Amino acid sequence: MPLQQTHTTSRWRSSILGLPRQTKRLVMLTADAVAIPIVMATALALKSGTLPPVGPTGLALLLATVFSIPLFARFGLYRAVIRFLAPRATLAIAGAVTLSVLALAVAVAAGYLAGVPYTALVIYGALLLLYVGASRMFLRWALLAGGGTRVVIYGAGEAGAELAAALTASQQFTPVAFVDDNRALRGAIISGVAVHEPARLPELLADLGVRRVLLAMPVLSRRRRREILAQLEPLGVHVQTMPGIADLVAGNARVDEVHDVDTADLLGRDPVPPNQQLLETCIRGKTVMVTGAGGSIGSELCRQILRLEPRRLLLLEMSELALYNVERELRVMLDREGLAAELVALLGNAHHKYRVREILQTFGVETVYHAAAYKHVPIVEQNIIEGLHNNVISTWHAAEAALECKVETFVLISTDKAVNPTNVMGATKRFAEIVLQGLQQRAASTRFCMVRFGNVLESSGSVVPLFREQIKRGGPITVTHPDVIRYFMTIPEAAQLVIQAGAMARGGDVFVLDMGKPIRIADLARRMVQLSGLTVRDENHPDGDIEIRFTGLRPAEKLFEELLIGKNVTGTEHPMILRAVEHALSWEEVQRLLEDLGTAMRRFDCRAARDLLERAVHEYKPSLDIQDLVWVRSAPLVPVGTLATVVALESKVADLSSRRSRHPPS
Repeated sequence: MPLQQTHTTSRWRSSILGLPRQTKRLVMLTADAVAIPIVMATALALKSGTLPPVGPTGLALLLATVFSIPLFARFGLYRAVIRFLAPRATLAIAGAVTLSVLALAVAVAAGYLAGVPYTALVIYGALLLLYVGASRMFLRWALLAGGGTRVVIYGAGEAGAELAAALTASQQFTPVAFVDDNRALRGAIISGVAVHEPARLPELLADLGVRRVLLAMPVLSRRRRREILAQLEPLGVHVQTMPGIADLVAGNARVDEVHDVDTADLLGRDPVPPNQQLLETCIRGKTVMVTGAGGSIGSELCRQILRLEPRRLLLLEMSELALYNVERELRVMLDREGLAAELVALLGNAHHKYRVREILQTFGVETVYHAAAYKHVPIVEQNIIEGLHNNVISTWHAAEAALECKVETFVLISTDKAVNPTNVMGATKRFAEIVLQGLQQRAASTRFCMVRFGNVLESSGSVVPLFREQIKRGGPITVTHPDVIRYFMTIPEAAQLVIQAGAMARGGDVFVLDMGKPIRIADLARRMVQLSGLTVRDENHPDGDIEIRFTGLRPAEKLFEELLIGKNVTGTEHPMILRAVEHALSWEEVQRLLEDLGTAMRRFDCRAARDLLERAVHEYKPSLDIQDLVWVRSAPLVPVGTLATVVALESKVADLSSRRSRHPPS
């Protein structure tokens, strides 16, 4: 369609849609009042070959109009919104027309329309039905045609057909072609749109001027979706998808709520179906507490736990805003899904041992998932005391309280950064694991275990939301290093595996989740750019849309993460959960380290605190020399435990040698 004609059509459509509803109804009623006599006259002419005498003809035209208009109004034909006219509206049209014809037949039988044959009424009914239906359908088509962004729908099955109909009605998009792998559908016409083979997609995009492809495959495996996305990446189109079948069935989403491709599809790995018995063992009918309930992992644990029907779920969170948000969301979920669990929101910090003990005793907690932690590597690196306090001391105090209250199962959410750590965050998480391993030696009825896994997609602080925000701003996308790789897993999958791993605990277990193949972060950034319909700007493509800028490794960051300290690992009854056998310290050694650590922390002696961290975690090899940090004890005006305001740690470790010669700020 030429551009000028498109603008003219758009202005006409906008002017029509902008009319008041009463005005639109009056226009439709007037059009019918003019057309109905014409239809009757045509029917009489077709029957007799000429118009009957003026008297009977005039009365027939009048009565046709008088009978039809009120019936059309009674059947709601003037209340219907033409753009959203459903197919079942044809029943209302047929009913109104039939009654109109019957009313005229009664008038003929009563002698009011002498000379009008019954066969003429049959012709009139057919013509009127054709006029009323065709006029509404034509107007609907005229209002909707070309009213939105032109798109190609990948998937011509039932979901694709529903998506096309919903998008057409919403005017947000205009489907101009279907693409489907099913050969049986090739050449078919669905909702007025032709179905083509995928090989023709580049040609269709060019010929139809399409820059957006919508995936309508809610039940397709993630691996197959990854293959399709790989085919679409080089085409430079914005790829979006419809909601998954689970969200559609649960009523959490509509068919036409398209959104950007789920980053989990880029992993190309289908989640393993859960073992229902493992999911329920530590939850169904029990009182469960989640610490850090407002965080990414903690909140997802809460969602999945509620669906497993615990007797009571306690949310422990130190952020008032995060606690408010997660409680509100979970209460909506309880009402929507008809769940009966009691929900208790508790404001507090897990390192307050007596507060935690009071909660465990008061509510009779049987299972604890300890997700509370600081996890951002550069921030914890610059705030050692607070990192130790939240990641080590809170784990110790919460676990001690669980031991005293005879909690059945205590599960620590750990990280792959705890393996051979080069940063404070990873070392504190490994120390937390060691604390639980030591406590297990004293435990008679409590099973302590820890579940170690890598990065989770879409979590707070992860690269995916950051990349998405940077793409919306027009770039650049910042990646630390071209070769940095990470393991990834979706938040729901990780939470589900954590619950199942906890059910298999024997005491002191270190569970490791199978994260699949690691992903190069630069490749992930490139895919996200291409699937947004943009191009990457680099040396080979200087006119690209988005630049990927490499900023250098951050302090204490590694190129790759590991999941195992040693090689002693065994399988479990779940194919994606492994049990690692790793060295542990005696509780006496752990206790001495914790006491010495407490002394150093009370003095805010960061040097001594990190020395103790190195003693406790033998694998800890700091990438930053201790002399590269200015300790809090030498700067009394700096907030307690904070290094960030004393020294700005450079993003590149290579700059350390030059910074050593600088004088620290006073």
